[in-house]
Amino acid sequence: MASPLPTTTTAEKIGIDEEEAADEVAVLAEGGRGTWKHAAFHVATTIATPAAYAPLPFALSSLGWPLGVSSLVGGTLTTWYSSLLIASLWKWNGQKHITYRLLGQSIFVVASLGNNIAIQIAAGSSLKAVYKYYHPDGALTLQHFIIFFGAFELFLSQFPDIHSLRWVNALCTFSTIGFAGTTIGVTIYNGKKIDRNSVSYSLQGSSSSKAFKAFNALGAIAFSFGDAMLPEIQNTVREPAKKNTYKGVSAAYVLIVLSYWQLAFWGYWAFGSQVQPYILSSLTIPQWTIVMANLFAVIQISGCYQIYCRPTYIFFQEKLLSQKTSNRIPFRTHLIRLLLTSVYMVVITLIAAAMPFFGDFVSICGAVGFTPLDFVFPALAYLKAGRMPKNRTVHRSMQIINISIATWFSVVAVLGCIGAIRFIVEDVRTYKFFHDM
Repeated sequence: MASPLPTTTTAEKIGIDEEEAADEVAVLAEGGRGTWKHAAFHVATTIATPAAYAPLPFALSSLGWPLGVSSLVGGTLTTWYSSLLIASLWKWNGQKHITYRLLGQSIFVVASLGNNIAIQIAAGSSLKAVYKYYHPDGALTLQHFIIFFGAFELFLSQFPDIHSLRWVNALCTFSTIGFAGTTIGVTIYNGKKIDRNSVSYSLQGSSSSKAFKAFNALGAIAFSFGDAMLPEIQNTVREPAKKNTYKGVSAAYVLIVLSYWQLAFWGYWAFGSQVQPYILSSLTIPQWTIVMANLFAVIQISGCYQIYCRPTYIFFQEKLLSQKTSNRIPFRTHLIRLLLTSVYMVVITLIAAAMPFFGDFVSICGAVGFTPLDFVFPALAYLKAGRMPKNRTVHRSMQIINISIATWFSVVAVLGCIGAIRFIVEDVRTYKFFHDM
């Protein structure tokens, strides 16, 4: 586990003026300004993005009904429990652990970068779908829309912090509800229009192919519950921060259950083993509702993207800004932010445009990033922190639960990684770079 966060503030580290530093100290001292509702908005925006639960019907089709349902329910309950563990570790031993980047270290970098590559591909796909509705013969490709989305995120990246985007994330949360409601309704409608006798739920391919698909699906489900931002979110919440975060997380998970489970089950029911990795690609009628669902998706993804890129920005700002040159360049902080965010967007956009394999990035990110970070790490961190209940029975029960979670999901991470790498290799052989998917 990383060392406790130093008592110096971020403002002191990166060399902004004394007035701004004093304001930051005041905010940290009072534990943030957000309510539990703001926490719920942020958590829901982070987890319940269309790019996260749109692959779930495809994951179920690779696992079948029994294993698929049990994996989805198990993932939901485990990450809810893990989120509560992380929230309880936010402040202990006299220190505030306010960033997952310090807690999870390099794992966080993999999760956040992989997440933003995947959701930028999803946003580009949705924008292209809207464009094709109005211009069926249009010449713009998926890569154009990935670039357009990257430019918009560069603009949002100039806002100073997550709390400054709270109303954006509130809009994104309502867009999540709109996306889920619209997509579930259109999925059921499409399912009823299909000849039900033609829908098959059998697992496709050879025995080895079925195994790799199942491994890949486990990574996709892990990605769907990715939440690598809870400490940062908790730091924006007013006191009692721990209690308010518990309420915010639980409220967000109510929304997650209503959206995730419904879309996963109805999507698999409607299209069976032929469902696409991005559920919107399976929908055909009515077209105007599909356009609306895609617009909801883009709005929601825009907020999720920001939540995941912020800690990376802060990390590099701390490296580049120093007291020695703090007063030499006017608007220095703003210039550094513009430079960093521009470089970040160029790199992520280039990777997303070159290899727009949405399902593959979802699985590899889930296996390598979110499974260790959101399933394994919280269980082990809580055990290491020594904050177990004094009651012997409860203490022993929590030990068994945490060790079981860490062990099982370590296996899931390895299997998911194997499956994801296999499909990435296949797609690289099949498609050229910058392929218009």
